[in-house]
Amino acid sequence: MSDQEQQQETGQLKTCFVVMPISDADGYLPGHFTRVYNHIIKPACKEAGFEAFRADDVKQTNMIILDILQRIVAADLVVCDLSSKNPNVMYELGIRQAFNLPVVLLKDTSTDRIFDISSLRDVGYDESLRIDTVQAAVVALSESIRETWVNRDTDTHSLIRLLGIDAATLPEKTQIGADTRLILEELSALRSTINNSSKPIGATRMNASRTVLENLDDSFTKNKIMQIKNSVGSNVIHPHFGFGRIIGLDGDDVAIVRLENGETRRIHPPYDGLIHIIDASDK
Repeated sequence: MSDQEQQQETGQLKTCFVVMPISDADGYLPGHFTRVYNHIIKPACKEAGFEAFRADDVKQTNMIILDILQRIVAADLVVCDLSSKNPNVMYELGIRQAFNLPVVLLKDTSTDRIFDISSLRDVGYDESLRIDTVQAAVVALSESIRETWVNRDTDTHSLIRLLGIDAATLPEKTQIGADTRLILEELSALRSTINNSSKPIGATRMNASRTVLENLDDSFTKNKIMQIKNSVGSNVIHPHFGFGRIIGLDGDDVAIVRLENGETRRIHPPYDGLIHIIDASDK
């Protein structure tokens, strides 16, 4: 059964992670690369039977750099737009090529070829994005995607095969420690709170150069209660309620937190992801 027949039977599209400039770049109109993504890359991927997505498509899931790197390796295919020679794009392309996984290179006609990868094919498109050139670019890119996928096991996706060295491999299973997992979860909750907050966070409140986030230990109840007692008067942030200050205890273990909006919340153990904000100058 062909890939296309399997796809029609399962109803699932293959994944294509798109590596490209996301922010505006010098020499391009605002929103240029978003238009390239929406009008060239996504239609070409769909035409070739792939679902295209890039990092900002999944920002609501608190994607962090680790997630991006995992998706670069895990995606069935990667389309990489070299236009403007963005350093982040080059870095992410290097990771994909280290594993010698299928990748399709794309660049506009105003970007010079890059010497180190000049031996690899790329698909060109007119940076003007004129309507009479966009459709031609979609056709050319979709054809390259199909060809790359069909020849994924034999084609040269990087210099790895040309140099005759082994491609990088992932370990069979990577275990993340409980402490690391907890920190990542709390950072994700913090990012969500910041993104959803209606009030801007001033530099005095969240200065990255002088602020340390200390996660309240979840290991043992006694330790947590002791940390709460020692944190009375300290600023905290909660993934659902936002910023506040611990003003006291209700009984022996219930933290009383006064929020920015004046509300008072009683937070019971295990304190629901409460994060203690410690000024580095206090340490």
